[in-house]
Amino acid sequence: MAWSLFSRSGHGADPDTIDFEDFEHAVGADACTVVDVREPHEFAAGHIPNALNMPMSRFDPQELPEGKPVVLVCQAGGRSRNALNKARAIGREDVKHYAGGTAGWRSHGGALSR
Repeated sequence: MAWSLFSRSGHGADPDTIDFEDFEHAVGADACTVVDVREPHEFAAGHIPNALNMPMSRFDPQELPEGKPVVLVCQAGGRSRNALNKARAIGREDVKHYAGGTAGWRSHGGALSR
């Protein structure tokens, strides 16, 4: 399963979080679905390529896509952690979040789409 592409959560790392290198690899390999929980105006200003926008203000974890592991992002990690908690509450185990958010993606040189 594609989740193994970024399941290297050893070394005491948070098992719900994906690090930049694993996330970058998963995005490049189309091995995950990126769900951006920022509001539409934030998403429109720049987002990780091919990300879906599911704003936190109306986030429903039952609407998360299936078929590939999901990585949740926001601007800096707070909203995506909240969305992850909601996904876990309904039993979704194929979801992680990138704590660096879009800001962290950009600071590592990650491309943004508009």
